[in-house]
Amino acid sequence: MDKVASLRAFVKVVESGSFAEAGRQLRLSRSAISKYIADLEESLGVQLLNRTTRHASPTENGQRYFERALVILSEIEAADQAVTQAQSAPRGLLRVNAPMSFGTMRLGPVLADFMAHYPELQLQIVLSDDLLDPVQDGFDVTLRIAELESSSLIARRIMPVARMICASPDYLARHGTPRHPQDLREHASLTYGFLLTGNQWKLTGSDGDHWIQPAWSLCVNNAEVLRDVAIKGRGLALLPEFIATDALRKGELRTVLDNYSAPPLALYAVYPPTRHLSVKVRLFIDFLVERFGREEEASSQRT
Repeated sequence: MDKVASLRAFVKVVESGSFAEAGRQLRLSRSAISKYIADLEESLGVQLLNRTTRHASPTENGQRYFERALVILSEIEAADQAVTQAQSAPRGLLRVNAPMSFGTMRLGPVLADFMAHYPELQLQIVLSDDLLDPVQDGFDVTLRIAELESSSLIARRIMPVARMICASPDYLARHGTPRHPQDLREHASLTYGFLLTGNQWKLTGSDGDHWIQPAWSLCVNNAEVLRDVAIKGRGLALLPEFIATDALRKGELRTVLDNYSAPPLALYAVYPPTRHLSVKVRLFIDFLVERFGREEEASSQRT
């Protein structure tokens, strides 16, 4: 028995309510459709359809089987399209939303390579630290550095984003270096208050988890601003590693509480759920995973 052909015949009968109409749509005889259904029912050992001379409707088992068959046939179609479309160069407009700092510091330097691979694509990049709605605002893919909440969107994790507490040498000389998370209560803090945890900092060490609500003097939705203010000695900041690295290398910032770690965030590619993920979106996400995953592996080997 050709199982896929039988599934297609069964689905068409349920959708059209008629063996004859299903045969017409599939360009098969009514007897061929009947044989496919009979073979399917025999292999399963259940009756899938209630039949009259002019109409066919699914039984209770048939309705459940119909719903699963739709998914199976959709996946087969998606696999066929993926292979077919992969043979031709993707083209058209690809709209991407990304955080401002990640866009300028990490995404921008690799975009030219992606464009060189797919010259017939048009890229429209919108950088914003606001939580834009990918569906309402018409983005094909949105990049977010976050702890994601549950939603109807699909998210693919691209890379971890480590965080560290930093301050300028001048600030530490004037106010002292914290040795324990509880010491942070006595320091000025510069916070990114647009995460799920709000202005709370969670730090984990050998003595367990510590939730700290620091007294903040600045709350902003851009980590480069936090870094720049921290460099000027105005307080402690919990910064993503890729934001702080250059300032740490130059000695403009130092890390504190190195025996404690903040929960890492992650970079996600978020896109609306669709039956068939477009080739241009899949290629863009695969490119980011390959590029940033390779950089993450190289960084781990250096440390």
